[in-house]
Amino acid sequence: MDTPRKIVLHSLGGSRSNLPALVTAWIAQGVGYVGVVGEDAAAIEDEIDWLCIGDGKNSYFMLTAAHASGETLQDAIQLAEQISTVAGTVAVVEL
Repeated sequence: MDTPRKIVLHSLGGSRSNLPALVTAWIAQGVGYVGVVGEDAAAIEDEIDWLCIGDGKNSYFMLTAAHASGETLQDAIQLAEQISTVAGTVAVVEL
């Protein structure tokens, strides 16, 4: 099975303390896109961006998107599948 390069993060209850560990693992795996849908999607996307920036010395480029409250998990998956600049499969992760 291919390592997912695109992640759809389905937030069921907002940001969690394990988000930094998830992002660190995604960076190590070469994930190129994370789309966030659900509760506090915009805040979680911002947190992911800051985790990728780090201290600025070894920043990691990851395309991110926050989906509006009216958008569904299926909408987020469809967008991820359409992104052609990041090759690979899409995985859904619940937070």
